[in-house]
Amino acid sequence: MKAAVFTRYGPPDVVQITDVEKPLPKDNDVLIKVRAASVNPLDWHFVRGQPHVLRLAVGLRKPKVTRLGVDLAGEVAAVGSNVTHFKPADEVFGCARGAIAEYVCAMEEKLALKPANLSFEEAASVPVAALSALQGLRDKGRIQRDRNVLPKVLIDGASGGVGTFAVQIAKSFGAEVTAVCSTRNVDQARSIGATAVIDYTRQDFTHSAQRYDLILAANAYHSIFDYRRALAPDGIYVMVGGGAVQMLQGILLGPLLSLLGNKKLCFVSAKVTNKDLLILKDLLEAGRVVPIIDKRYPLSATAEALRYLEQGHAQGKVVITVDPASPSRR
Repeated sequence: MKAAVFTRYGPPDVVQITDVEKPLPKDNDVLIKVRAASVNPLDWHFVRGQPHVLRLAVGLRKPKVTRLGVDLAGEVAAVGSNVTHFKPADEVFGCARGAIAEYVCAMEEKLALKPANLSFEEAASVPVAALSALQGLRDKGRIQRDRNVLPKVLIDGASGGVGTFAVQIAKSFGAEVTAVCSTRNVDQARSIGATAVIDYTRQDFTHSAQRYDLILAANAYHSIFDYRRALAPDGIYVMVGGGAVQMLQGILLGPLLSLLGNKKLCFVSAKVTNKDLLILKDLLEAGRVVPIIDKRYPLSATAEALRYLEQGHAQGKVVITVDPASPSRR
């Protein structure tokens, strides 16, 4: 079978589509015929081996894990002996390492049945980005539906994969959502439910008088001290992604600054669970959350997809169509 593989660090061109052995499911695994996958910023960070501190976990001189991708949607081809929730021909979405391939094995608890109203491409765009948004808002940001006063939530980086989901999920919690994006994305932010939109090329929200109960930075480019200043007295700042300096600030300084006063600053990394995938499935099937796909690429153009995503201007998600010969059903 074909799969996206990289055996050394470097630019996206190091990713090759090569023949690898088709996997066999273990007892708790589900073998999936992948119809579509999607790329996330972490994918190009892995390929680049940057920031270099990342190599302490993934391989100093060369990558330990050479398969690319996590997000997927497809059809169940076979199941392990202990799998109880899925059967062959089921349409599923979720996460598995090495997902940009014709077949992949996924753990049962990291899958859910595909939302009936979504194509495979749309479903593949959901998992990591939407889980990051959901868990950042709900678990770290402590957003609640039953408050008498609508929480003021700001989504910084509202036009990318995580940001487009975060705006919609925050809205589903009843929040008053302010989206921060560039000029070309203002209309899109309004169309997905933002109450207010700030064009960062014209206004710096960290220097305004407005304060927010929750700030989720899908793509942090301000200092952690700037975000802290923009919080309400009991506000929470949640960082999902951003530049290397901002990431280190969020991970290292966030816990320390949280000890000073009532403002909390933290970092979130998505945890893939069947329970949260089912929550997203319900939101998607109800139409309360709609995937925004910027570009689609064939499996053979995975390197090009990474190159585009790395530029940092994607309007929503970037999707890899793995099996165009078998179009997804809606």
